[in-house]
Amino acid sequence: MSAAAVPGANCRSPEPNTCQDAVRTLNTLQTNASYLEQVKRQRGDPQKQLEAMELFLARSGLQVEDLDRLNIIHVTGTKGKGSTCAFTECILRNYGLKTGFFSSPHLVQVRERIRINGQPIRPELFTKHFWRLYRRLEETKDGSCVSMPAYFRFLTLMAFHVFLQEKVDLAVVEVGIGGAYDCTNIIRKPVVCGVSSLGIDHTSLLGDTVEKIAWQKGGIFKPGVPAFTVLQPEGPLAVLRERAQQISCPLYLCPPLEALEEGGPTLTLGLEGEHQRSNAALALQLAHCWLQQQGHQDLGELKMSRPSVPCQLPLAPVFQPTSHMRHGLQDTEWPGRTQVLQHGPLTWYLDGAHTTSSMQACVRWFRQVLQCNQRPPSGPEVRVLLFNSTGDRDSSALLKLLQPCQFDYAVFCPNLTEVSSTGNADQQNFTVTLDQMLIRCLDHQRHWSHLDKEQDGPDLWGPPQPSRPAPLLLAPHPPHPCIASSLVFSCVSHALQWISQGRDPVFQPPHPPKSLLSHPTATSGASVLQEAAAIHVLVTGSLHLVGSVLKLLEPSLSQ
Repeated sequence: MSAAAVPGANCRSPEPNTCQDAVRTLNTLQTNASYLEQVKRQRGDPQKQLEAMELFLARSGLQVEDLDRLNIIHVTGTKGKGSTCAFTECILRNYGLKTGFFSSPHLVQVRERIRINGQPIRPELFTKHFWRLYRRLEETKDGSCVSMPAYFRFLTLMAFHVFLQEKVDLAVVEVGIGGAYDCTNIIRKPVVCGVSSLGIDHTSLLGDTVEKIAWQKGGIFKPGVPAFTVLQPEGPLAVLRERAQQISCPLYLCPPLEALEEGGPTLTLGLEGEHQRSNAALALQLAHCWLQQQGHQDLGELKMSRPSVPCQLPLAPVFQPTSHMRHGLQDTEWPGRTQVLQHGPLTWYLDGAHTTSSMQACVRWFRQVLQCNQRPPSGPEVRVLLFNSTGDRDSSALLKLLQPCQFDYAVFCPNLTEVSSTGNADQQNFTVTLDQMLIRCLDHQRHWSHLDKEQDGPDLWGPPQPSRPAPLLLAPHPPHPCIASSLVFSCVSHALQWISQGRDPVFQPPHPPKSLLSHPTATSGASVLQEAAAIHVLVTGSLHLVGSVLKLLEPSLSQ
């Protein structure tokens, strides 16, 4: 194998200059596409991956015992784990505590992954800690080990160093993938653990059933450390219960949010969507348990009534949320998840749903928001889907779930802000080639075309919709003339230029390339968008896609 194929091989630390220099060097630790495929075929003992992570930690100057000082809240799950972490962090920040928060992936800038008091660490802080860790690892390398950890491992190590050196009161740590063998699982003594809703994702790594995935997720349980989960299907819940018993971990089921609201005000959440109530319920238990373990007094009055929940797990406490808790839930911000941006006649609905269960929740949210905001039409309204899906996810299943939304046009593109990302280190991705991305987008389009032919049923959510505009073919050269009402673009910027037609007051790019309108049906679609009184755009399928869109629609996130 060539040295260039190995992550971290032949890395030389250039002179530190800007945060972007640090990010470009970090990007050299990404596993390139060809090496990633080889690793998947030759996957070794996952336990050795954890041992390697502990070795990297030691080379960086820390021992696993040092992480105990971070008073960690460790959270895993298939959907909602990031939102749960965001709720939890904001609740505890409202208590006046200094919080650290490690999450993935980032949307616009890699600094988002490591937060202090809810804010991405400053560029100068990122640069300082990056080079300090990078040099330490270079100084301690020898011939018996890989000199540098891969991208996510490096950031995990860096987060631990930042949180310790910044003296946070606690750290909320979101698992990357799975749990048992995730590199965050070198944590030995968290204060409390949480498991959000489980479903199918990352099957090539975690297994092809929810039960197998539950076994992986339950790997973060620790002896004597309380853990909480939301109501799960019977099979995976039984696996979590068995894992907890084997590890001697006290596992509790979160009561629904309605039980905590009973006799008090309805809780207002900063994140939209009915599914966020489950995440908020888990976050309240994690924060309540953390405060209790740390000896805090303001915990909320316990309630005597207990909801009836058919489950073999003990029920977590039912308490009256405190003022700090209520404000924390209300103040929570987590971009790219059930987020709405109103830009003139365009309304952008952003949700990084990428599993079947999270996509079902996304569709419910999108349609409910449309219904709640329905007004007497002042002219034609157009619905546009902007979609991409990556990895081993079943894009045809995700697209099928989106069919009831009755989109006029479906647009597919890679998760690239521009065709060339060389000028923006935060957006670079070496784990997949551009050709692979575009082939994937064409596959999405074929799936959509097939589903489009099957769909003739009525809309179950409301009155019959007005007639839709004429279908739009792939521009400029459709591979199959039957592929209707869909477009494939080479980057997000081109997709947004066609969708917005210069009508978005925030997104005002230079003149679009002529190829965007070189096909007659592309021109007719552009006319429809130009004349529409309102354009509703759902962006979903990938958090990376949502991040690339946000970079263009919310320029402040890049500053």
